[in-house]
Amino acid sequence: MSNLVLWILLLVGVGVVAALLAASIKVLREWERGVILRLGRLQKVRGPGLTFIIPIVDRLYRVDLRVITLDVTQQRIITHDNVSVEVDAVVFYQINDAAKSVVAVENFQKAAFFITQTTLRDVLGQSELDDLLARREVINQRLQVIIDLATEPWGIKIIAVEVRDVRLPESMQRAMARQAEAEREKRARVLLAEGEFLAAEQLTNAGAKMSAQPTALQLRYLETLTEIAAEKNSTILFPVPIDILQGLTDLLNKRSD
Repeated sequence: MSNLVLWILLLVGVGVVAALLAASIKVLREWERGVILRLGRLQKVRGPGLTFIIPIVDRLYRVDLRVITLDVTQQRIITHDNVSVEVDAVVFYQINDAAKSVVAVENFQKAAFFITQTTLRDVLGQSELDDLLARREVINQRLQVIIDLATEPWGIKIIAVEVRDVRLPESMQRAMARQAEAEREKRARVLLAEGEFLAAEQLTNAGAKMSAQPTALQLRYLETLTEIAAEKNSTILFPVPIDILQGLTDLLNKRSD
């Protein structure tokens, strides 16, 4: 009986030792770092690769150093010119100090989300609707700078901030559509007026030249008659002024001479 108890105790001891060894061996992948707190005190950051900790005494926090995507859900924002819009955004960030991300903030992902949400409302609330639609790149850069300054003490580096979608009220969409249509009509009328002005200018120049050369006017008159005759199969009576016939007679006399 005593031998059986010894064997049981031996097996239990071996199991405890194996469990402690298993708990003390940690493998950190290439993109992971291990932040160790030993009895509550920060130790040197470990990884990547194989690392050992003291069970019960040490506590290991795994920190992912890859780029993390933070999706900021739709927010209702009132712009500086009192237009209510719904905006959503996406933030790309990366941990550049694993120890700070564990020690300086309780939950860095949650903190980054709320600081992004608050900054998004503040920055867009100070912007005009036209800037939000036409100068989004400038707003994105401004958001990145502000959020990066706020998250730097947490060991977080903001890589990019993108405002993805801006949803306008239907009434504002209809008003903008009417404005765009009016702008296109305005450009069309300006182009038409410019075309008429150039045509009138060319006709004026042509009339001035023809008035200086009566023969050219007479030839143009006959050319018009020829075009009319070619296009229509019916007989057309067209009065011919005497001075045109006289001009043609003079022209033929000059050629015969």
